[in-house]
Amino acid sequence: MTKHKYLFTSESVTEGHPDKVCDQVSDGVLDEVLKQDPSGRVACETYVTMGLIIIGGEITTSAYVDIHKLCRGILKDIGYSHPKYGFDYHTCAILNAIHTQSPDIALGVDKGGAGDQGMMMGYACNETPELMPLPIMLAHKLCRRMAELRKNNTLKYLGPDGKAQVTVEYLDDKPARVTSIVLASQHTEEAVDKKTGLFSEDARREIIAKVARPVLKDYLDKETQFFINQTGIFLVGGPQSDTGMTGRKIVVDTYGGTVPHGGGAFSGKDPTKVDRSAAYMGRYIAKNLVAAGIADKLMIQLAYVIGRADPVSVMVNTYGTGKLSDDKIITIIQEHFELTPHGIMAELKLRESDGLRYRQTAAYGHFGRDGESFTWEKTDMVKDLKKYVK
Repeated sequence: MTKHKYLFTSESVTEGHPDKVCDQVSDGVLDEVLKQDPSGRVACETYVTMGLIIIGGEITTSAYVDIHKLCRGILKDIGYSHPKYGFDYHTCAILNAIHTQSPDIALGVDKGGAGDQGMMMGYACNETPELMPLPIMLAHKLCRRMAELRKNNTLKYLGPDGKAQVTVEYLDDKPARVTSIVLASQHTEEAVDKKTGLFSEDARREIIAKVARPVLKDYLDKETQFFINQTGIFLVGGPQSDTGMTGRKIVVDTYGGTVPHGGGAFSGKDPTKVDRSAAYMGRYIAKNLVAAGIADKLMIQLAYVIGRADPVSVMVNTYGTGKLSDDKIITIIQEHFELTPHGIMAELKLRESDGLRYRQTAAYGHFGRDGESFTWEKTDMVKDLKKYVK
């Protein structure tokens, strides 16, 4: 019998990509506010271009944040530490344009309502140990690998800016093989072939051997295609070549396009904004339901109106894999999970920060991650949920 076959592609970007630089700065500001003032309100946006970072938004807090020091420290950690990368934390200009939040929003939020209207998606599937779609997990791991080998000087010629794209072939809805990968990384003159003036073949082979193969392993076969710095050269990267803004990598941040996205970005927003907190709760719910065996894959949509605590709608789709009806699963969700903004913040401890918590989420995805900070990745509800599928 012929198997149903299709291809699916997801991409990720490194921490030095201009958009991700902005996400990390915005979340760095959020971390510093919540560390000093857990009730602080933050909606921080960052813009970066050649030699300049602008940090703006609406913040209401008793905390003091040294924006210039914070921003330069984050840029240094990312690796923009030398003019050869086209952007240098020592010399870039920083403009602070932060002001206080509108009191009109506070009227609804102060009484426990959502900080905005909108719809948020949560998702989980049993394709990977992280209960995430395989293409986006592989793309994240490739980007992390490039950053790791750059920072430990294994591949000294790599720069901070980069991307990875992975195409997976599915057979009967299960991942079978990787058909192609795309890796693009900013690099220095060390990796340029002096004869051709292009990215050297030695560097290309080294990236395949040290970045791609250790990550993709058994998903590779002799037909897998590798596209490494396909234009031929990537000397000019980062903010020197491309502007960046907070919130422009929302599909990278979530499920790699496997399911719809609500539209709201996460970074720079405190948890009263359901764009972030409800999306985290959606992931927590979906992951626990899939881990409990209620479905092989599950998407949940939550929708809110500003100033009101309870969601205006809850929708579930198990794509025909549910052991229970979608209506029954919604009832279980409403019985076992907190869905109001205050309940979500308390359940997932979202007002707590050690000064690095949210910045960790701002590169390599918000979901499928390890660590105590990622409370929405817990599967502590599985025992209670398994009784429904005995």
